[in-house]
Amino acid sequence: MLEAPPGYASRPYSAYGAPMAVPVIRASLGARFVAYLLDILFIIGFTALLTLLITIIGALTFGLGWTLFAVLPASGILYSAVTVGGASQGTWGMRMMGLRVVNQEGTRVDMITAAIHALLFYVAISTFLLWALDLVIGLVRSDRRLGHDLLLGLAVVRAA
Repeated sequence: MLEAPPGYASRPYSAYGAPMAVPVIRASLGARFVAYLLDILFIIGFTALLTLLITIIGALTFGLGWTLFAVLPASGILYSAVTVGGASQGTWGMRMMGLRVVNQEGTRVDMITAAIHALLFYVAISTFLLWALDLVIGLVRSDRRLGHDLLLGLAVVRAA
């Protein structure tokens, strides 16, 4: 079981959502929020670059390539899948804040799991009640894992 950091009270755990077995240093919710704000900027840039690329491909294929514009709404999920599922284990915002995503064993997350993690996050943040529940779960747990982290067995930790 993870020990509480100095200055923090230890909390009892229930049977569900048990703490991670790997000894990791939890990430603060504040660092995760700042990383998300930075990622919004990177996603806007990624979407603009993708839009330009699809426009060029569409012009070269006489309009056939413009069907790829259907991919744009999922650009945030694509961004998270590639970056969190990659070697650095975190989005660019997470890397700037010194965070990474690990699974229960403390190893890398695959791209599919990273995409599902991002999808669950965006579904939760798009609905106030789900977002509030997700946030309350993170506030009451000493390891600061949010609801969508618990569903997939992931944790956002400080990069070593």
